[in-house]
Amino acid sequence: MPIYEYQCTACGHQLEAIQKFSDAPLVDCPNCTAPELKKLLSVPGFRLKGGGWYETDFKTGSKKNLASSDNAPACAGGCAKASACSAAD
Repeated sequence: MPIYEYQCTACGHQLEAIQKFSDAPLVDCPNCTAPELKKLLSVPGFRLKGGGWYETDFKTGSKKNLASSDNAPACAGGCAKASACSAAD
C-alpha cells in the first residue's frame, strides 16, 4: 500500500498515512480537526538492497550482487573492488 503525505492548510500540520488506492483521501486534520487536509505530491525514495527476488530475478550479468559491492573493503589502490584495481597485481 502506498504512503501518502498530507498537510493541513489551516494549521500547517503534516502527516503520512498508509492507504489503499481505493480509499478516499483524508479530510479532517488530527491536529486542529479542521476539514482542511490536502494531499501533497511527493516522490518515494528507496533502494532495494541485499539478496532476494529483486536481486535474483531482475538483474543480469555484471549487475547482479550490487549490494555486496557496497560492503567491499577498499584495496591498496583506493578503489572499491580489488579485482578492478591495477595496484592489486
